[in-house]
Amino acid sequence: MEEIKNRQMPEEDAAEQETNASAGTENVGEESGEAKAAGETAENAAGQDSSKESGPAGQEGPGGKEEPSEGASEGKKGFFWKKDKKDPRDEKIEELTDRLKRSMAEFDNFRKRTEKEKASMYEIGARDVIEKILPIVDNFERGLAAIPEDSKETPFAEGMEKIYRQFMKTLEEMGVTPIEAVGKEFDPNFHNAVMHIEDENLGENIVAQELQKGYMYRDSVVRHSMVQVAN
Repeated sequence: MEEIKNRQMPEEDAAEQETNASAGTENVGEESGEAKAAGETAENAAGQDSSKESGPAGQEGPGGKEEPSEGASEGKKGFFWKKDKKDPRDEKIEELTDRLKRSMAEFDNFRKRTEKEKASMYEIGARDVIEKILPIVDNFERGLAAIPEDSKETPFAEGMEKIYRQFMKTLEEMGVTPIEAVGKEFDPNFHNAVMHIEDENLGENIVAQELQKGYMYRDSVVRHSMVQVAN
């Protein structure tokens, strides 16, 4: 019996030790939980203090560094934004204005071209009329040259002379002038050589005689002078 009691005593002591150990473990767990809660409370308090010290955005924080403001960030975003599209009415106005300018320029060019063509047509028409009148002038000159010396003072001869002078004055006012030939150096731009003679009294390539008078209309030759060239 004593042996059985002795065996039961160690078993009871072991159970009691296990109970005490579990109680100690619970106490340790409770203490660690309380310590953890106290740590979290301290961290929350520190976070609130730091948020108060940092201040609003865009101002200097506790470290002295300036934090970016909302306006600056919006400005950076706006820099990359696309420009607003033009109003369709403004685009239409620009298009019509450009077309109007082009039309005005084309009309101005057309007007200048028309005036130039008109002037050239007038020049061509005037040349044609003058070319047809010149043979009449030649006949007047031949008729006056054929009048005898003793008949030049007659009323008929004087009337022909006056008509011839009036005719030549009208042609001169129109811009028609005779080409000088006799005694001048031969110029193919104004003279048409049909004869050639040897004359020691005249220089080389000098017009000796005018067979038919030439005329100019303004700056252009209407008819070349028909001449005889010496040497």
